[in-house]
Amino acid sequence: MIKKYPLDELSTALGRIMGLLLTEEKVDNAVQHLSRAVKDSIPGTLGAGVSILDPHARPVSSGSTDSVVERADALQYELVQGPCLTAWAMQESILIHDVATEARWPNWSAAIVDLPIRSVISTPLIANGQALGAMKIYAATPGAFEDATTALMELFASPAATLLSHIQTAETPERISESLQSALYSRDLINRACGILMERRTLTEDAALQHLMRRARATRSTLRQVSATVLASVASDPRRGSSDGLR
Repeated sequence: MIKKYPLDELSTALGRIMGLLLTEEKVDNAVQHLSRAVKDSIPGTLGAGVSILDPHARPVSSGSTDSVVERADALQYELVQGPCLTAWAMQESILIHDVATEARWPNWSAAIVDLPIRSVISTPLIANGQALGAMKIYAATPGAFEDATTALMELFASPAATLLSHIQTAETPERISESLQSALYSRDLINRACGILMERRTLTEDAALQHLMRRARATRSTLRQVSATVLASVASDPRRGSSDGLR
């Protein structure tokens, strides 16, 4: 059970995070402050971090509070699956009560079995309708987080994303513009491909995304490339019930 925050304590924690971000002019420094403040504000948290885009529009970890967070994140990027990537792509928070019994990201869950991670929350950083990345916290015990913890993360994430967006724009406007355009285009392809799989294979949204991820790993392709294949197959044969381009 997480700590129950009174309103004034929540306001103090949130104000501290926003104050730290407002004093920074560099994204890396701001993210580091954000991760540390979130870890300190949520009891039971082993580590925290943020995933954002690098200059080549690839997801990277920034501001990780310890090596456990860095390793868990690196495995998500390597396997092209995990709660942080899903939260980022779907623009919704992900709560894992126990990694040991989590079935949505089997390869990632198996890969982190030796890491002291059992509970996870990943929350997208959304500013002006655009997902700039995702913030995550890990805990060493199962059931460390609950819905109230997720709500608290979202409370922190919303203004933090807005401030990070302003810092990014001021720091490297051309890089951020190109990266966001690429990310948004990729996200649009993925969302549309998921919609096709949901219709033609009667899958849930999460199951459709997992199907695309598995196909990407099997063909050594990116999620964007696999999604483009699905869309191309529909363009060539739009009939309901026809092939979606994936075996």
